[in-house]
Amino acid sequence: MAAAALRRALSGEYRSSDGMDRKSPAKRRVFVQTETGCVMGLELDTIDNAHTVKRRLQIALNVPTEECSLMYGDMVLKNDLSAVRNDSPLLLAKNVMHRSISSPCLSPSGKDLQQRDHSGPIEILGFSNHSSESKKFIKEIVKAMKDGVEPIPVFGGLGGAYYLRNSSWQNIAIVKPTDEEPYAPNNPKGFIGKALGQPGLKRSVRVGETGFREVAAYLLDYDHFANVPFTVLVKVTHSIFNINDEVRKNKYRRGKQTISKIASLQQYIPHDFDASDHGTSSYPVSAIHRIGMLDVRILNTDRHAGNLLVRKIDNMGCLPEVELIPIDHGLCLPECLEDPYFEWIHWPQASIPFSEEELAYIAHLDPVKDCEMLRMELPVIREACLRVLVVCTIFLKEAAAFGLCLAEIGEMMSREFRGHEEKPSELELVCMEARQMLEKKQWTLDEAAAEEENQFQFDMDSEHESLEWTSKIDKKLATRTFWFGGEGLNGRNPLSKLEEGSDEDEEEEEEVDTENTDRTMISEKHEAFTKEQMLTVPTLTKSLKSTQIGEKSWQHEAKEQKHGYVAGPSSGNRCVNEQLPASSSFVKFADMHEEDWNQFLDNFHKLLPLAFTNRRSSSVCQRQRLGTSCQF
Repeated sequence: MAAAALRRALSGEYRSSDGMDRKSPAKRRVFVQTETGCVMGLELDTIDNAHTVKRRLQIALNVPTEECSLMYGDMVLKNDLSAVRNDSPLLLAKNVMHRSISSPCLSPSGKDLQQRDHSGPIEILGFSNHSSESKKFIKEIVKAMKDGVEPIPVFGGLGGAYYLRNSSWQNIAIVKPTDEEPYAPNNPKGFIGKALGQPGLKRSVRVGETGFREVAAYLLDYDHFANVPFTVLVKVTHSIFNINDEVRKNKYRRGKQTISKIASLQQYIPHDFDASDHGTSSYPVSAIHRIGMLDVRILNTDRHAGNLLVRKIDNMGCLPEVELIPIDHGLCLPECLEDPYFEWIHWPQASIPFSEEELAYIAHLDPVKDCEMLRMELPVIREACLRVLVVCTIFLKEAAAFGLCLAEIGEMMSREFRGHEEKPSELELVCMEARQMLEKKQWTLDEAAAEEENQFQFDMDSEHESLEWTSKIDKKLATRTFWFGGEGLNGRNPLSKLEEGSDEDEEEEEEVDTENTDRTMISEKHEAFTKEQMLTVPTLTKSLKSTQIGEKSWQHEAKEQKHGYVAGPSSGNRCVNEQLPASSSFVKFADMHEEDWNQFLDNFHKLLPLAFTNRRSSSVCQRQRLGTSCQF
């Protein structure tokens, strides 16, 4: 009954435009970020549109905007700005192709020339419901910055990060600018080469958008269930932040100047070590379960031991207890189904059944409300990420209700590696079959429409048109966007190359005598191909070529940073030229229209019980896991 109710809710309520339909206030502020990381706050008037905003940016930032677009998450702001909410970040990005769109002739006014960013040292973006504790926390940081307490750079990891301190010179927060991520224009460690919005270390997570995911993980941790520290998206201004020479010569002079950045700000939690420095036997079962449940929901692709902080708790002379604090969620919520990295998957705590409290928490999870909340509080998050959240939350709810433990759920979501070959996970296979069912229904409708159309053809052209129709159907079968994330049956996705057979060439040489024979062959060919794809997955070639990310090893100073986020070999001592396999994209959801998406979810629900039953009935050996964690 619960599953049926959830299906009805998803099919009837889940809409991609809910968060964009709300009216914005007449006066509102936005923060515009260029592809190079420059940020400026603007006050929008009721008469402002995309053209006037771009003109003001061109004058204030001295950047060309004729061939640029204003991006608001997935939305390209062509003119109307009514969908933009107050305190939202926008991205000024170059167009992929030149568009010959005429812009109104705008002359700079005195107001435009005097436009300046008058925001404070730290401005919170979005996240409207601020508690008194969070406001007090931000004010403490601002006061220290005004008193001259400067941020401290974090030397570990691949991206730029800084400790923020209070007036007592104690670390109380860590801030990660979006334009200093790996490959971003202002990365302080030399890993540059891409603009904001382009694919990053993982192709399903774009450069400059990991900070959004850090905030999303905190917002989704209802009631502080998994113990994620307070995290918020901010605009922060200080002279210590990094600007590389290529960017500096366009905007900044050399020297010490205040620089504004959009960044994720997370509360610093004092701790004793991370999970890589200690055995796992002392970790509480409930803590592992709660963190694992969050990782499953958000499809965390980087849950390694280094981003699980451990804090000892004084138990009044009894055996000491420990508390786990999960951090670094920048590689969660990818835009398509990825191979997750769950380090807890083989820990003994993950094989213990869920408690009644944990099952009740899972049962009350509502992916529809989760998406609505994220659209409201974090409107820049992409719709494809929200669909991944929906699928993974449904999977967690159904698997827990079926009686699977956390380890079994994690195994079903994880891919199997045999040598250099990557196999889809059991979750991905279910999604692939759900898309097959959707596409088979659509193919049947197309075939019926084509048959009805052919009834009106002339007999003298039947043979020629039959051969032409056969070619079109063969082409449709070869390019239909299902099974492999919209890349087609014989297509190639950006990260892997599927082996191609010679069946297509042989089929082109076959002769067709009559229209009935033609259709029969096509139908048999489609049924055989569908059956084969439902049972097997094409073998991937050796395409796990590493992404070269540098030659130097940025090792942190372990003694000095022992109580920081980079403590431990797993969180800071890893070499940055470590090979990171390019992950394959077997399943994508962004290409589905709303009606197809709802039908896909219905198919997904129908297939899950059989998948769980097969999981329980078959003896699954321990899989070989390939670590792909990234240090930010």
